Amino acid sequence: MGCATVSPVPACGARERGAVVLWLLLASSLFVCNSAILVDSAESHSTFTCEPIGLRMCQNLPYNITFMPNLLEHYDQQTAALAMEPFHPMVKLQCSPALRPFLCSLYAPVCAEYGRVALPCRALCTHSRRDCQKLMDMFGVSWPEEMDCNRFPDCDEPYPRAEDLLTNTNTTDHSTKAVQRDYGFWCPRELKVDPELGYSFLGVRDCSPPCPNMYFRREELTFARYFIGVVSIVCLSATLFTFLTFLIDVTRFRYPERPIIFYAVCYMMVSLVFFLGFLLEDGVACNAASPAQFKASTITQGSHNKACTLLFMTLYFFTMAGSVWWVVLTITWFLAAVPKWGSEAIEKKALLFHASAWGVPGVLTVALLAMNKIEGDNISGVCFVGLYDVHTLRWFLLAPLCMDVLLGVALLLAGIMALNRVRMEIPLEKENQDKLVKFMIRIGVFSILYLVPLLTVVGCYLYEQAYRSVWETTWVQERCREYHIPCPYQVEQASRPDLVLFLMKYLMVLVVGIPSVFWVGSKKTCFEWASFFHGRRRKESTPLSPFILHAV
Repeated sequence: MGCATVSPVPACGARERGAVVLWLLLASSLFVCNSAILVDSAESHSTFTCEPIGLRMCQNLPYNITFMPNLLEHYDQQTAALAMEPFHPMVKLQCSPALRPFLCSLYAPVCAEYGRVALPCRALCTHSRRDCQKLMDMFGVSWPEEMDCNRFPDCDEPYPRAEDLLTNTNTTDHSTKAVQRDYGFWCPRELKVDPELGYSFLGVRDCSPPCPNMYFRREELTFARYFIGVVSIVCLSATLFTFLTFLIDVTRFRYPERPIIFYAVCYMMVSLVFFLGFLLEDGVACNAASPAQFKASTITQGSHNKACTLLFMTLYFFTMAGSVWWVVLTITWFLAAVPKWGSEAIEKKALLFHASAWGVPGVLTVALLAMNKIEGDNISGVCFVGLYDVHTLRWFLLAPLCMDVLLGVALLLAGIMALNRVRMEIPLEKENQDKLVKFMIRIGVFSILYLVPLLTVVGCYLYEQAYRSVWETTWVQERCREYHIPCPYQVEQASRPDLVLFLMKYLMVLVVGIPSVFWVGSKKTCFEWASFFHGRRRKESTPLSPFILHAV
């Protein structure tokens, strides 16, 4: 009995189905294919059952059932899908109309009758390899040895017919033209993630950036991590000192300078999050690699990681709140300088100040959570926003910070001008005039120490969002052959980011909180701390009363 090739749509009558059943029951162990081209395939599939085709590439074929193991000895469709993955770009780009039928006839062969296995014809293989050779060279894909065209039969009726597929089609010219254009970014299989996570990278869904960072080497990231850790400790110490000084004497810091305390608390939390990121390293910002599934370590996105979500909420909320509290500080200074409001009058507006300073950042944070825009930062180890999404960076970081800077600077200048006019026009006693001058100097110094780092951070964000696309294109160009994805066509500008830019950004984000210590840094603060420790020692050294000694 010889083996015949299977037609794309087998039609079986009742008599034929009965014959198949009888064959399955009585002659399963006796079937031998005497065709030389089918010996290996038939021996490999002496026992198999039909199953629906689940391979994405092989959907909508003239048949919808296959068998496993297939002709290339893949024992399940998941393994076959991984083996077919390098050919996905060529199939999508349609370098040859024969490629998809040829691949599916190997990886998902038709299941019609028990033991009846058909190899694709040599013409189908030859057309596929010839037409797609240039694209395979571009993607870095080699033609597997097990798919050598000489192994397949030279038959008159290809399966499916190559003549039908290639009618009126100059495939060589088509493939040549296909190479000469930009195909955009294709997500490598190493960076693909579970579709349920909702990740995206460079506009491609179910994809995530690589971890460690896609721009810097491991030793550079280690240096940056320790740099951020040291600066976060310094900022945490300064802001914590400011907050503890306030707790020693709460009545000392009244409006209009009370917002400095809340400003310090905000940046104390910001520095604490960065310090935690230093300790956690890549544990939160990155997903673990899975070598068994050809998956590399990728950046965490979205809110499915609870630790990442918590770090993001804390960092973003208090970063925005800190900038709003600075605006509130300039408002209180303006009210004290221009309309001449007293401390009690300003304090009556405290509820409005708190509602604005905590409410606006809260609304922005909730909006980002609803939009699922959380991203891991594998440089600092925290989770933030706008690290890979330029639109989110533009609207949820740059826009609020720029508005705060413009509003705060306008109010600050108006307040300083009003105080200077008071000093020049209204005669004051020598002591009061000196106090006013010192107050103006402190306002000016504090404002400069805050504005210079904040403006530097805004400048870093502006530079980053302007050159982000260039950096990403350069990265794709450098890694496309390694990842077996299309390389960019005619790259006009290639550039890599400098580590100094990111170090400057993190430094200024944290340094912004340090000016608070200069506001509380005075002789009075030293006396208060000395009194605090002296009173504590005196309290600890107080002898116990006879009643307590007797009770003990």
